[in-house]
Amino acid sequence: MLVLLAGIFLLHITTFILLLAATIENAWWVGNGFSTDIWARWVLNGQQWNYTDLPAHYPADYLQAVQASSVLACVFSGIGLFVFVAQLFTLPKGKRFTFSGIFQLLACLCIMIAASIYTDTFHKNENSGNYGPSFILAWIAFALSFISCVIYFVLRKKNT
Repeated sequence: MLVLLAGIFLLHITTFILLLAATIENAWWVGNGFSTDIWARWVLNGQQWNYTDLPAHYPADYLQAVQASSVLACVFSGIGLFVFVAQLFTLPKGKRFTFSGIFQLLACLCIMIAASIYTDTFHKNENSGNYGPSFILAWIAFALSFISCVIYFVLRKKNT
């Protein structure tokens, strides 16, 4: 049982780190000489990367929704991690993983909303550039947080 709990803990830590990396890293959309994330655009001038504002054609409402959803996913996953550890020592068997599962479900939904809005709204008609590693990390974090959520709810039923 200890190995199972350690594996779940490592899965949750991995998910949390991927969520942070996807939210912070500046590579949601990359191209030749530029890199864009949900916060700013970086442009390569010679040997130096320069911070610039996001293009004016980005819809501000959708951008704020992506930013807020990404940050909320990190917050919910972090809270879920602390709740997981606290539940091991405080709650009786059969109720231990309910709150961790709920927080992971919220994190899963938030990062899915962020990545879905970004996919649907931004860069539809751009020919220069591709989705970057942070965008891919966001979708991987979505899958891992969903798996973690399902594991928490299944373990709740097993009275561990």
